[in-house]
Amino acid sequence: MPPQSLTARVGRWVWTCRAGFEPHLYEELAWAGAQPRPLGEALVESEGQQGLAPAFARLGFQVLASTSEEALEPLATLVADVVAALRPGSPLVLQAFTPDTPRGNALAPQAEALREAVRARLPAGRLLEDSERAREAGAQIVCLCVAPGLTVVGAVLAREALSLAAGGRQRMRRAGESPSRAAMKLEEALHGLAFEPGRGDVCVDLGAAPGGWTQRLVARGARVIAVDPARLMPELASNARVRHVQESAFAFAPEEPVDWLFCDMAWRPLEVAQLLAKWGRRGWASHLVANIKLPMKDKNPILLRVRHTLTTDGGWKGLTVRQLYHDRDEVTVTAHRV
Repeated sequence: MPPQSLTARVGRWVWTCRAGFEPHLYEELAWAGAQPRPLGEALVESEGQQGLAPAFARLGFQVLASTSEEALEPLATLVADVVAALRPGSPLVLQAFTPDTPRGNALAPQAEALREAVRARLPAGRLLEDSERAREAGAQIVCLCVAPGLTVVGAVLAREALSLAAGGRQRMRRAGESPSRAAMKLEEALHGLAFEPGRGDVCVDLGAAPGGWTQRLVARGARVIAVDPARLMPELASNARVRHVQESAFAFAPEEPVDWLFCDMAWRPLEVAQLLAKWGRRGWASHLVANIKLPMKDKNPILLRVRHTLTTDGGWKGLTVRQLYHDRDEVTVTAHRV
């Protein structure tokens, strides 16, 4: 990593990531031939490519300007001039964020002050306040990344963005009754899908105990077959919409195909991928959401094999592989059968 943040090159792309995962993102981009360059903590720059969606990136945007200027007024004027030239008349979502690091997070007040100063300089009619509507509105997301010694201005079409959250940090609230952080991982994964399980859907939750994912699925009205030799929380074990099958996920087979397959097992990644591939190959589920734990080393080679196993061996379509905000040494995969 460079000792100080490097200036981003206009026209290239900047990717945000979890702190400590810059080498894995760099390697992934290098494998794609995107000529990566580390900019600083949690930031990697590269060439842009059609359809490039790195697993270890939270958000990517094309650089419009990059400066070491720190004074608010000239910086806000510079940013506003750059933003004003973006597709005149098209709606914009204005987001300011920092790298997700201790040094970066300390700059959050400056990032918010910049956002407000730029916002005051732009026509109110162009700004879309609800980022969740950005894709359907055909909006561009304007990214103001405030890093130590560096501010990068960029943009990405909402329909092509890896995330609609500022900096790709999709924070989910932890419900008071949730048994673990696992519930937030599932909420974030479902948040990124076009639709999610609901009333009447049948879901299988492999490795369900103590019940974090099962609980959130039941709250949506789904019926859940929770598979795990260990016990569930008492309130789930007695819930009429939950059937607890106390056996290994590797031994379980559904009596008939289900709507959704969920899996968050702390198990070896290639063996989990083979299990999920079996479900796809046999047509046991229509949709997949799973968390894959990663080894300390060789993360990208493992992910390459996981992708091959799920798509080539399992027949899963539309595969996405992302390290979400609530993921740690793991990635979340989603896919469907048809």
